[in-house]
Amino acid sequence: MLCGKIQCPIVAKAQAMVKHTKDLNSNSVQGSTPPAIFVGRLGYPKVFIGPMVPTYFGDTEILDTPELWIGKSIEEIIDYRYSLIRGKLIADINEPSKSGRILDTLQELAMAKTPIESEAQFTKSPKGRITLSEYSQPFGPSAPLKNFSTSSVSVDGRIEKAFCDRDLKSAEAILKLYRDGVLVTRIQRSLSIGLFGLGSRRKLVPTRWSITAVDSSLSLSLIDRVKEFNTIDCYMIYYFRNLGNIFIAILIPDRWSFEWIEAWFPGTVWNVSGEKASIMGDFEAYNGRSTYASVGGCYYSARLALTEKLESMRKQATVIVFREIHPEYILPIGVWNVRESLREALRTPPLYFDNLQDSLNFAQSKLTIPIERWIQNSGLLKDALFQKKITDFENVNS
Repeated sequence: MLCGKIQCPIVAKAQAMVKHTKDLNSNSVQGSTPPAIFVGRLGYPKVFIGPMVPTYFGDTEILDTPELWIGKSIEEIIDYRYSLIRGKLIADINEPSKSGRILDTLQELAMAKTPIESEAQFTKSPKGRITLSEYSQPFGPSAPLKNFSTSSVSVDGRIEKAFCDRDLKSAEAILKLYRDGVLVTRIQRSLSIGLFGLGSRRKLVPTRWSITAVDSSLSLSLIDRVKEFNTIDCYMIYYFRNLGNIFIAILIPDRWSFEWIEAWFPGTVWNVSGEKASIMGDFEAYNGRSTYASVGGCYYSARLALTEKLESMRKQATVIVFREIHPEYILPIGVWNVRESLREALRTPPLYFDNLQDSLNFAQSKLTIPIERWIQNSGLLKDALFQKKITDFENVNS
């Protein structure tokens, strides 16, 4: 407990590692893959790719489907991560066809509708490694992959159709599959293993990059749609707590703009030894942004959740999202947590307010950090509070 955290992230990973490696004493693993695939980024453009397989058979979908993880404890999520044994072989992202039969099998696997019985053979027994850092996400044991085989795969016809259409651009495939009801994480997996894009330009995409690419691409398409609608007519707030995180989304009756602000408390991943909460954020005005958000993938995951909600409402709004990360959030578990937490928040009935000040007063009742600090670190809040608009003068004259 020297780190000051409520629970030790290293011990939590070690417990999960021991649970799933104690019976690993051979060079092969048999089990039902959810299905799960990983494409690394180290060494880019030559990266490690491979399947992830548990040591048991059955319905393992939950092990790699974050859409099912809301309500699960952080210990359960770590357990899901460590239960998947990862095989690794090197592939060139620009020439995936040269990676041979295993890549073909992985691409077919990515199109699967249900968990698939599979066997991974390794050049040596898979080993787990505990990284002595709270910064690293949990991953299960791994080993160089020698061979990988599966039972018959029942593919999702929607994904297969996009794969077979070699004239369909990646962005178009992503949007079509989303509109057809394919889970976002399955679209991300398919993009990562090179299923989409013009035939001659298809490539592998590191898993981390494919997640943000899909979140960004979908939210941009939704923004174009949202801008066609009228603005909301009052202030709305959505609130949610999950895994030591507090989320507050404020919807302001104005045309589209978006801001994401997060505060990491002392003792959390990005503020290990600080004396007070560290606040960071980024935003975009009506015309969007041309640079990558400084706060990383969480920005795009949050933007997707909010634009989904606005499109379903057939409204547009200025949206400001606050996130407080408390010490109970003992280690990073992925940007899916932002997307799915906000989706869950937006399923609940909102609270309605007549003005921004009342909205902020409510937000303050749920947040720990004084609202003044949020305002100091916000571009859109300052604009909403202090910038006069033409409509203000019109109201005075009338």
